[in-house]
Amino acid sequence: MNKKSLLAVPMIALGAVALSGAPAMAADGTYSSTLGQLNGTTGTGTVTLDVVGDQGTINLQVSGLAQTFMDAPYPHVQHIHGGSAGVCPTPANDTNADGIISVTESAPAYGGIVATITTSGPTTPAEALNLQLGGQGGTYTIQRTFTVDAPTMAALDNGTAVVNVHGLDPATTPATAEAFNAPSDLTPDLPLGATSPALCGTLVKTQMGAMPSGGADTGVATESSSNPAGLIALGGGLVLAAAGGTYAVRRSTAKA
Repeated sequence: MNKKSLLAVPMIALGAVALSGAPAMAADGTYSSTLGQLNGTTGTGTVTLDVVGDQGTINLQVSGLAQTFMDAPYPHVQHIHGGSAGVCPTPANDTNADGIISVTESAPAYGGIVATITTSGPTTPAEALNLQLGGQGGTYTIQRTFTVDAPTMAALDNGTAVVNVHGLDPATTPATAEAFNAPSDLTPDLPLGATSPALCGTLVKTQMGAMPSGGADTGVATESSSNPAGLIALGGGLVLAAAGGTYAVRRSTAKA
C-alpha cells in the first residue's frame, strides 16, 4: 500500500465536511482545549488556535503516546472536526460494543473533518491520512500558521470545532486483540485501533493566551496517565512493512 492508496479513501468515509460559498469569517480570538483521553489512551495534549482574519496559528502539544513502531518514529494524524454536536464521544458511542469507539461511531459527536493538522504543507481534509505530515513519535509539538477556510471558520464560530489525535495503544485499549486488529472503518488496509480517536477536545473561545484547565472543555472524562502509551502504526512505509503480517507495538518509556 502506498501514500496514493491511502489518500484515495473516499472523503465520505472520513466524514469530511464540504461547504460552498464565501468564507464566513469568525471573530478574531483564541480557541483552545485540554485534550481528554479516549479508548484507553494514557497520553495527554493541549491545543491553542489563534485566529486573525483568515489566518490561524495552531500550537498542538502531545505527550505520552507511543515512541516507536517497528523501530521507527510513530506517525500520528490529527484533525479539526466540525458540523455536528461539537463534543467528544463517550463509551455510549461504541454502538457495536467491540471496545473501541471508532471514527464512524464518533461522527454524531464531533462531525466530519474540516481541517487536517499537518506538520507542513496543505491542511485540507484531503490530507487526512497523509502520514508523512503527521506528528512523529510519542511526544511532539505542531506549531504553524495556515489559512482557515470556510468550514473551519463556521465550526469555530458555532462552537462545534473539535480536535482529535488518532491512534490507540493495544496494551491499554479495552478492546480485544481481534477487535483492535479488525479492518479500519476508514480503510481496510489499516487496523481499526490505528485510526480510532485517542485524544479529543472541543475548541472553546478564550481570552488571548488562556488555556482551559481540566477536562470540562474536552467532552470526555480524563483517564489515568501514569504510564506513556503506545499505539499501532498508521503510516505509509510503516504500514507497508507490516502489510500481511502481525501488527505489533514495541512500547517504550523513553521520553522525547
